[in-house]
Amino acid sequence: MKTILFSIPFLLIIFLQLFSGRTQQKSSNRNDYADSVSIRKAFSESPVLSARESIRKMQIEKGFGVHVVATEPLLNTPVALSFDDKGRIWVVEMENYMPDSLGTGEDLPVGKIVILTDRNGNGIMDNRKIFLDSLVLPRAICFVENGILVAESPNLWFYEIKNDKPVNKTLVDATYAEGGNVEHQPNGLFRALDNWIYNAKSTKRYRKQGNKWLIEKTHFRGQWGISQDDQGRLFYNNNSENLQGDYFSPGFGATNSNQSRLAGFSESIIKNNKVYPIRPNTGVNRAYMKGIIDENLKLVNFTAACGPVIFSSNLFGADYYGNAFVAEPSANLIKRNILSNEGNLVTGKQAYVGREFLASTDERFRPVNLYTGPDGALYIVDMYRGIIQHKTYLTPYLKSEIKARNLTQPLNYGRIYKVLPKGKKVRGVKIPQDPEKLIALLSDSNGWIRNKAQQMLVDGKDISLGFPLRQVLNSGSKNLGRVHALWTLEGLGALEKDDVLPLLKSTEWALRMQALAVLPSVLTRENYKEFLPVLMAMLNENDTLAAPYLAFLNPHVHAFDPAAAGKLLLEISKKYAGNSFISDAIISNLQNREAGFYKEFTSINPDTSLVLIKRLKKIVDDMAKRKVNTTDPAKEFPKGLALYRSICQACHGADGNGVNGLAPPLNNSDWVTGDKKRLAAVVLYGLTGPITVSKKLYKAPDVSGEMPGIASNTNFSDEDIAQVLSYIRGSWTNSTDKVSKEEVAATRLKHKGRQHGFTEKEFF
Repeated sequence: MKTILFSIPFLLIIFLQLFSGRTQQKSSNRNDYADSVSIRKAFSESPVLSARESIRKMQIEKGFGVHVVATEPLLNTPVALSFDDKGRIWVVEMENYMPDSLGTGEDLPVGKIVILTDRNGNGIMDNRKIFLDSLVLPRAICFVENGILVAESPNLWFYEIKNDKPVNKTLVDATYAEGGNVEHQPNGLFRALDNWIYNAKSTKRYRKQGNKWLIEKTHFRGQWGISQDDQGRLFYNNNSENLQGDYFSPGFGATNSNQSRLAGFSESIIKNNKVYPIRPNTGVNRAYMKGIIDENLKLVNFTAACGPVIFSSNLFGADYYGNAFVAEPSANLIKRNILSNEGNLVTGKQAYVGREFLASTDERFRPVNLYTGPDGALYIVDMYRGIIQHKTYLTPYLKSEIKARNLTQPLNYGRIYKVLPKGKKVRGVKIPQDPEKLIALLSDSNGWIRNKAQQMLVDGKDISLGFPLRQVLNSGSKNLGRVHALWTLEGLGALEKDDVLPLLKSTEWALRMQALAVLPSVLTRENYKEFLPVLMAMLNENDTLAAPYLAFLNPHVHAFDPAAAGKLLLEISKKYAGNSFISDAIISNLQNREAGFYKEFTSINPDTSLVLIKRLKKIVDDMAKRKVNTTDPAKEFPKGLALYRSICQACHGADGNGVNGLAPPLNNSDWVTGDKKRLAAVVLYGLTGPITVSKKLYKAPDVSGEMPGIASNTNFSDEDIAQVLSYIRGSWTNSTDKVSKEEVAATRLKHKGRQHGFTEKEFF
């Protein structure tokens, strides 16, 4: 071993350098502190501004302007809207959301659905009519046929409309939003290209068929807000992630409950989650934590991303068409993202570095939903209030911020704005009732108009329109019009095999994709054999774009010919076992047949490095590990089940397997079945940063960067927390001892005064 000798002068130099560095660091820290105090003082007040005054606090991309569409007293606490065919705006008012930091009176029936009208045509709403009142925290609406769907948790209602009044109320789904708190309940009610109605924060989709409502399982998507691109693929996000979305048509792949993750759905579209506010954001729930706000007290990354829209208008110019705009109410801004398509994949990037499309210094500007309007403008729903964080996760830090800067009142404000290019004027749009004119609008340059025309034609149920719709479908030009004509025929129940077969052979992927997506609606026992050779030709011709769809379509073939379906699936597997998207599409067919298929395929190709084999083996192994509990934790811990549904299920899933983009699994988790004190500490105070669960690392964007704690929420007693911990430790494949309220109390006492979440390193 060598001995290293240092001379005294060398050590002295090192010491002086270190001392000097520390002195400079202390000086720098003092300067930073002084700067932050100065910044905080400059923005210490959060005055209530009129809509026009608030606009003056906004900085927007050059060449654009913000215009008032509606403001108080015409509306109150808006959270969502929908335009009708007359150009009127129907607004959901979530009145009594967080009346104070305790949420006092939040369950009072004071919410409303209102109709706003612009009577003089100047672009500003000037008349308010209440359609529905006495609602408890309503969250979404959707026009269907002669009525409107209204989401009022836990129910989904359908009201027929007569003379702008609700009649014949029908319960569509009594468990639309079973469990969960206000921030984590289904919403959106988005009527998509495929004629189904999808939601954010939900695994259900809806469709009216005659007098019946169909409810089907679909993929879990996002948290608040949902949109689609021209191909009908859905986009959404969670509060900490800029934009998520699907690579494939939304109706496929949600068929195997043993498959916890399906590649191509809930994908992270924009990896960059940075935000660039123009005011301090000390009123963020965990601003006291390192890395949440920067030295200028501004939010660093998304913490309340919501209300995304894929902008489908040419009003802003070609560079903006298909862009994704995302609201961030915590930072008082709206982000613009540019999307790119390459085959089935969608990627994107932020439009700017260091700035936003729109940002405000008005702390009460709270954009919560964005829309493309009938006139082609970008519409903004501004909840305009001080408090947006729900009480379930409200920290003592934010409570003090709310009190110090009087953010509780007022509560009866709200605005709708629209963004227009400077110098451009737009008029309100009324959609004609004439079917021929509606068919012409299927090719309109504005996506909102195309979608509305399709919906009105479908709702009209006039199957005699088959001929003019087929003229558009077979026109050979304006592919968007052809796509909408295809799905309009599907919605009318008038689609025929001869409408689809030619499109399956199209050289344009956009048309082949829609033909594959619509195929389940036209496939029958009588005609499926005519489609099989076309599907096999796609496979033999190495149509890699179509290959995932061939796998997704397999269950529909299987319903008529199991042998043919099995042969097709095996051939797809042989060719694409190394492709993650196609492998997962294959596995989506194999509910409870994974072990048999694994054995069959490995006898043909034993290469264990193949994606298909690895993913099949994991599912087979996981199924083998499942244990049957001798007791029912739901019966033993009923309050635990209720609390799990309210505060845990939204992120960790009903099956405990976690939700992609939000949280890791609790099922078969060493964090759950291990040390009770550690589990209690995490639930009480939260967990920040990457976490390793059962030897697998989970980090953003696969999961949110932070799990919030509930120690400061006085609504949850030690007994409540013990119940939910015991329920989790005894559910699914977990089977271990319960947690007592005394153990929770001891954990709370040990960490008394703690204000921030733990990190994994603190436990190991």
